[in-house]
Amino acid sequence: MRIPEDLKQEMKKRPDINWSEIVREAIKKKIESQKRVEATRKIDEIKRRMKPVDKGQLDKWLREDRER
Repeated sequence: MRIPEDLKQEMKKRPDINWSEIVREAIKKKIESQKRVEATRKIDEIKRRMKPVDKGQLDKWLREDRER
């Protein structure tokens, strides 16, 4: 990754900060955020393609499953 020279100089003024760890954590958070966005999109797509369940149908399925 390239860091602008002025930012690099500011970072050098703060040697007590672990910049590599900060960058790793920021990247990790961004990836996790993107995964959540992708999962939400997939769920929305599945919900869009699903047919609605008739009233009472879910109860019927639960009762049938419990009887097994």
